[in-house]
Amino acid sequence: LVSYYMTTKLITFTAEDSLDHVISLLIKNKISGGPVVNEKNELIGIISEGDCIKQISESRYYNMPMQDMTIEKYITKDVDTIDGNMNIFDAATLFAESPRRRFPIVEHGKLVGQISQMDVLKAAMKLKGQNWK
Repeated sequence: LVSYYMTTKLITFTAEDSLDHVISLLIKNKISGGPVVNEKNELIGIISEGDCIKQISESRYYNMPMQDMTIEKYITKDVDTIDGNMNIFDAATLFAESPRRRFPIVEHGKLVGQISQMDVLKAAMKLKGQNWK
């Protein structure tokens, strides 16, 4: 099951976080993005390196100070999620058919984890030699 291999200790963001804060955490933790949640830990979107770069580009173009900007309007809100009860190999198929590098996992409206392409690769190595039906 996907939930067995998911990452549960996630670095999350809020829509009110500043661009500087988000970029600092992406760099510090060597991640390319992360889930954005509200105060109830409900998934409201994803913020990525690319989203941050768009914001930097626009702030330069319009000569706006970056330290005052929040990420709210740059969040990708159309987020594909994955069922934690899905078979890991079905998840691999979803990754193969999608440009996504990670899928959040939501249960009862709350963010509970995330599965990445790397998590699927690790699962495949653990399961090698077994019948992959």
